[in-house]
Amino acid sequence: MEHAKEHEACPEQTRRYCVERPIYNQELLQGQLHRRQRTPQTLKQKIAHSCRCTSKKAKSHLYSFLPILKWLPRYPVKEYLLGDIISGISTGVMQLPQGLAYALLAAVPPVFGLYSSFYPVFLYTFFGTSKHISIGTFAVVSMMVGGVAVREVPDEMISLDYNSTNVTDARDTKRVQVAVTLAFLSGIIQLCLGFLRFGFVAIYLTEPLVRGFTTAAAVHVFTSQLKYFLGIKTSRYSGPLSVVYSIAAVLSNITMTNIAALIVGSTCIVLLLIGKEINDRFKKKLPVPIPMEIIVVIIGTGVSAGMNLNKSYKVDVVGNIPQGLRAPAVPEIQLIPAIFVDALAIAIVGFSMAVSMAKIFALKHGYTINGNQELIALGICNSVGSFFQTFSVTCSMSRSLVQESTGGRTQIAGALSSVMVLLVLVAVGYLFEPLPQTVLAAIVMVNLKGMFKQFGDVTHFWKTSKIELAIWVVAFVASLFLGLDYGLLTAVTFAMITVIYRTQSPQYRILGQIPDTDIYCDVEEYEEVKEYPGIKIFQANTSLYFANSESYASALKKKTGVDPCAILAARRKAQKRHAREIKAANEHRKKAVLKLVSSSTNDVEASVKHEIANDDLPVNGKFADSGVQDVSPDEHEHFVETKTNIRSLILDFTPVNFVDSVGAKTLKSIIKEYKEVGVCVCIACCSGPVMNELTRLNFFDKAVTRELLFHSIHDAVLACQVKDGSAFTD
Repeated sequence: MEHAKEHEACPEQTRRYCVERPIYNQELLQGQLHRRQRTPQTLKQKIAHSCRCTSKKAKSHLYSFLPILKWLPRYPVKEYLLGDIISGISTGVMQLPQGLAYALLAAVPPVFGLYSSFYPVFLYTFFGTSKHISIGTFAVVSMMVGGVAVREVPDEMISLDYNSTNVTDARDTKRVQVAVTLAFLSGIIQLCLGFLRFGFVAIYLTEPLVRGFTTAAAVHVFTSQLKYFLGIKTSRYSGPLSVVYSIAAVLSNITMTNIAALIVGSTCIVLLLIGKEINDRFKKKLPVPIPMEIIVVIIGTGVSAGMNLNKSYKVDVVGNIPQGLRAPAVPEIQLIPAIFVDALAIAIVGFSMAVSMAKIFALKHGYTINGNQELIALGICNSVGSFFQTFSVTCSMSRSLVQESTGGRTQIAGALSSVMVLLVLVAVGYLFEPLPQTVLAAIVMVNLKGMFKQFGDVTHFWKTSKIELAIWVVAFVASLFLGLDYGLLTAVTFAMITVIYRTQSPQYRILGQIPDTDIYCDVEEYEEVKEYPGIKIFQANTSLYFANSESYASALKKKTGVDPCAILAARRKAQKRHAREIKAANEHRKKAVLKLVSSSTNDVEASVKHEIANDDLPVNGKFADSGVQDVSPDEHEHFVETKTNIRSLILDFTPVNFVDSVGAKTLKSIIKEYKEVGVCVCIACCSGPVMNELTRLNFFDKAVTRELLFHSIHDAVLACQVKDGSAFTD
């Protein structure tokens, strides 16, 4: 009754799958198929085709390079405009204080954070393919930029003959040059990768790696903001162990804490945390999130100006914010050799974070993004923006979430947020000059809350995947203690090593049949699965190449219980032992014949009596030694043959994606070795590309033909049963 109810609930389970066809091996199947005739193009034809320009092709390339030309003419004003305006204002309100705060992370004056919050955001509107992400300053990238700027221009390396009119001193000017050149170079790298269609590079930055890396970056950022939060003066460190040095410097100067700065910063943190909690708890009821960051900035600026915190209590403030925009300037090209590796790291990390966030929103709202075009868009934002004194930018997670959650539907919202920053730059920027730096530090620290939650990944990955946990831990520890640049390189290297480890340590299984079906599963996993007598089906969930070919052959012998080398060695050993026994028996007979010829009659009788006493009697005219039997050649072969119940071995190639020359040689060696001990090896489920690779590698010959390859496991099983003369049912 229970089974009947199950069938009523799930009628698809009662459907039958019946197929009657011949047993196909690849030789038979290819003989019944006709390949499509394809005329290969010459290199000249391929070049001519790629260089051919038509109006349709030119239009396609133009739309691909400038996506705004495709969606702006079809922009539904009535449906989208109001949401984009609200979203743009909300995002712009966040962008302003974050631009000021992240400029401190980049070790440049705050106004350059505003530049970086305007130009790249505006440019992305034209070239980006994501409708929802917010481009601009972000903590992780800003921290990486600041580390390079501090390393290249430490406090003690200040040129005395340098004239500066727009920044506070020569040190800041030189750090701006480093940051701007870094943006230019990272943008050029992103552009090159985009034009070369290298958007796939982001796949090497797996989620565990990125999350471990950004968690370590959050610790770096938090540590770097302690001195601003406490109002103390310490050197800024970068490179290996910079976190340790920064914490030690803060602790050694803790008695110099500015109480006024501490009180202001602590109050801001409390207000920001309360605001974020309200926004999270009531996000469905609030039309737009409460802009606590701009509220805190306004309050902090007002309190600082009213109480004159800078002069009365020695609280550091933002200081001079030049009104208007700077004229374009060429980056310092001579700095490129010194910062190339850092620019490469920033380019890849920035792209990875942007494309990851873009994919999330694209999946949620049902559109697609182009990874290569995203590289080009970010490259233009960074390289072109660098001429206007911006530092490297990427996607901001917090602002992107606000832009999407407040109703933003297109990058019109991003353009409006950049316009808000522009208004501050050209009109009211001077109002924020009294803003205490401890307020900006508080904003940065609170925005790290989401990243610090990523420590929970440890328990998650512990339950799901120990290898991904190892990647997370290595990325975190290496980035924390070696610095973000070397830490990222170490993490990527380790992630690649785990890929090699996984391919070298795959799971090996013996398959059996689910009765009365053509479905084969692991015999150790299911009780119902049964093996065919005399047939072993072996599967490895990996490709076959130089790194794992030996382990594949070893696992095959171990899992099947048939080791051709051991069998052949045992056979040779038995043959040698038997040959020694025959030789000993022959020598014994020769001695007996000599005794008969040379002895007298009495001696012969005595000798015969002696032989009788020792049971050495002649058999059919021959003497047989005790323990040694005279056997025929056929009996000799049977005597030394090692017994095995396995007559056929099927290799399931379903998981195999490719085979290299070493793998092909190993496979051919396996087939020949098992053939010598009477075991026929077949290959099932070999894909077309793998078949082509085997053909190119000269795998097939007179001994190894395509008749050993079968379309499915069941075809191979039936063929083996027919060969062995076993009874079977279709």
